[in-house]
Amino acid sequence: MSTHPEEPTATPPAGTNYLDLGITLALHNWPALTLAVQSLWGGPTSVDKRDWLCGAISEMLATRPETDSYDLEDVLVQVMTDEFDVDVDDESAAAVADQIMEMKAQTERGEYAGIQHIGRRGRGMGEEDSDDDEDEEDEEDGAMDVDMDDAGAPALVRAPREKVEPEVDDDGFTTVVSKKRR
Repeated sequence: MSTHPEEPTATPPAGTNYLDLGITLALHNWPALTLAVQSLWGGPTSVDKRDWLCGAISEMLATRPETDSYDLEDVLVQVMTDEFDVDVDDESAAAVADQIMEMKAQTERGEYAGIQHIGRRGRGMGEEDSDDDEDEEDEEDGAMDVDMDDAGAPALVRAPREKVEPEVDDDGFTTVVSKKRR
């Protein structure tokens, strides 16, 4: 009876897809989380926990628009503590939260180039041994097809940065402390 046909929006806007990709890239490129997943500090389901965190952050940003970078940082720190038994005290959680919130602002403005750039940059770092020769060709299509299904997928290959200053005794030896004992 209405003269204005209304079409339901069955698919999420492109910005949502790019924000989800950006969240995934930010978390996969976070050295603390990458090390925790690769070392299985969250147990045999560490990869699943990281994937769950990506979805939980996406849902939080979608359902709670008042979320700011401080809220997001608290969530990141809490999940690292609860799920991976890691105390993140190197301010990296704040940097990741800021990055995700900036990507959220970009996608809300319809700007996706920054996320695409992170996807292309992340895919190229440290993947010399990759047997996927299609990566260079796929970069022209954007970053929507980044495959990060396993713990080795994060392209971040840097010397691991410790979150806690190592303890060095008088003889110059470094004390190694289990993450569970910190």
